[in-house]
Amino acid sequence: FLVLQVLSYVSLPLLREPEGFDALSTSKASQQKLIVDRHNTLRRGVKPTASNMLKMEWCPPAAKNAQAWANQCTLSHSPGYMRRTTVQCGENLFMASAPFPWSDVIDAWYNEKEDFKYGTGAKTQGAVIGHYTQLIWYNSYQIGCAVAYCSKNQFNYFYVCQYCPAYKYQSRTWFSINISWFYFYLLYLANPCKYQDVFGNCRNLKTLFSCNNSLVKEKCPATCRCTTKII
Repeated sequence: FLVLQVLSYVSLPLLREPEGFDALSTSKASQQKLIVDRHNTLRRGVKPTASNMLKMEWCPPAAKNAQAWANQCTLSHSPGYMRRTTVQCGENLFMASAPFPWSDVIDAWYNEKEDFKYGTGAKTQGAVIGHYTQLIWYNSYQIGCAVAYCSKNQFNYFYVCQYCPAYKYQSRTWFSINISWFYFYLLYLANPCKYQDVFGNCRNLKTLFSCNNSLVKEKCPATCRCTTKII
């Protein structure tokens, strides 16, 4: 995160990328599959085992947003309006002075798990776990990634992944535990909710006023419409 704060100048990408850079392009179906498969493998392996983890899929709008931001070469997070599809998306960044395969980039984020404790969060104050928690967030089921070559930056390779919907910190358990692997597998393949609540207390609002209330219906579409899906 210190790098993000210090190296905030803009350096537009070199028009002609280094030889071999094209192999990392997420316009290639092979790279899209690699990214999605690696995420799903890591998410499937969280401990304790999750019972509500959704299977990830490639999201072209998120990938387009990620590429547009990577091309700016700011080495910092994008503004919220550049991280939106039909829902608000989260974002992980990776910067390097040499090219890394996408699997290594994703693993670098996942390795923050060493500083993470289930049910608590960071093991020590100031520990960086945000990339890991976004990667394993149970209902972030769409992903789009991109990379840009930034010739004037100290870190020439700028990787961006956007996760939809975004991770939201909540005091409740990070993901639900279930000892039945078969039950997990069924939920892992379940259809996710396509809507996102605006309010954080939609369950209470639905109980108090029902979804016939115009405000509840408008601001709590996930709670009202996704009664049999994971929100």
